[in-house]
Amino acid sequence: MSYIPSSDRYSQMKYRRCGNSGVKLPLISLGLWHNFGKIDDLENCRNILHTAFDKGITHFDLANNYGPPPGAAEETFGKIFKEDFKTYRDELIISSKAGYTMWEGPYGDFGSKKYLVASLDQSLKRMGLEYVDIFYHHRPDPETPLEETMEALHLIVQQGKALYVGISNYNATQSEKAINVLRQLGTPCLIHQARYSMFDRWVENGLLDVLEKEKVGCITFSSLAQGLLTNKYLKGIPDDSRIGRHLENGAITESQVTPEILNKVKQLNEVAQNRNQTLAQMALAWILKDDRITSVILGASKVQQVKDGVEAIKNIDFTKDELDKIEFILRQ
Repeated sequence: MSYIPSSDRYSQMKYRRCGNSGVKLPLISLGLWHNFGKIDDLENCRNILHTAFDKGITHFDLANNYGPPPGAAEETFGKIFKEDFKTYRDELIISSKAGYTMWEGPYGDFGSKKYLVASLDQSLKRMGLEYVDIFYHHRPDPETPLEETMEALHLIVQQGKALYVGISNYNATQSEKAINVLRQLGTPCLIHQARYSMFDRWVENGLLDVLEKEKVGCITFSSLAQGLLTNKYLKGIPDDSRIGRHLENGAITESQVTPEILNKVKQLNEVAQNRNQTLAQMALAWILKDDRITSVILGASKVQQVKDGVEAIKNIDFTKDELDKIEFILRQ
């Protein structure tokens, strides 16, 4: 039976303009980093994507190295896209990235024109797409001239392989330089993808100010601190967590789940309960309270996590007392 999305999907989501562009992104986007690899159940992946679109999530975020193994997430997405989403291509924003190690040798990593163009060609083939909506350089390259990397992004747009380009994991100074180079080339930087959560606030030290000044959007990842800002660890480390499964490329380790962190999590959970939200919903809302943030990427291994995450957009306003309590907890 072919997939027919919910007819009221757009009434369930709010959208925010991305920088100074004509693009609006859903407040919640779906990331395919860790749960769409070859080890994951295809039908569960399909159900997660269906649920996301049914809830008005129009943006699916990928990268060449997402899996595991690298490339697998794009292959999984490509199969589901072909079977279920091809009819709805013009309703979707699909993004991919390149910048981390993807293949052996000197041309499979970082930021050369050779690597970026070749990597996107591979990504398009894996996903069965003619173009991506957004293509990012995934991380700064300390050796390749910034001009070459940005010229590669410009070339990719000129070739019609991407509609927009962005950068990820660049600091404030690097971002400002990259944005200005792209502007001079005639291909504006649409968006910056940055790690940002209550526990990881580096973007507040200049990056958000640069993006605001340059009128560039910002989309965040790891905003639930890889599960720490959920109810998952309120009673210790569960067996089915990434920590409990001892994933080699898991984003957090057992040593990071300290008694001090768990104490903060429990106190934050009390604030969330008083807001009639789960801790995860409050953590997402806390990011979205800043209108410089275009969207938050949600990673999900279960359908219910998508449904719960979307509920966060119903209350992204905080009282001064709530914000003060959160700051007090985080600074302990």
